[in-house]
Amino acid sequence: MRLPLDVLVEIEEIAAVCERSRSWVFVRALKSYLAAEGKEILDIAKARKEMAAGDAFDLDDVAAEVEAIVKGAAA
Repeated sequence: MRLPLDVLVEIEEIAAVCERSRSWVFVRALKSYLAAEGKEILDIAKARKEMAAGDAFDLDDVAAEVEAIVKGAAA
C-alpha cells in the first residue's frame, strides 16, 4: 500500500505513542472506517439494489399513509 508521507508519519507517531505497531494502527483505522463510512456505502448500495428490484416504497405513498394515520389518531 502506498501512502502519502504525511499520513505515514502520523501513523508512526500514533504507533509510537501507543507503543504499538504500524499494523495495529492501520487495522484500527480501517475498522473505524469500515464501521462508519464503509457501512454507509454498503447500505446505500444495498438500497439501490432493492430499489432496482422493486423492493421499495414511493415516498409520496408513505407520506400519505402516515398522514392518514395521524389524522385518524387525532379524531
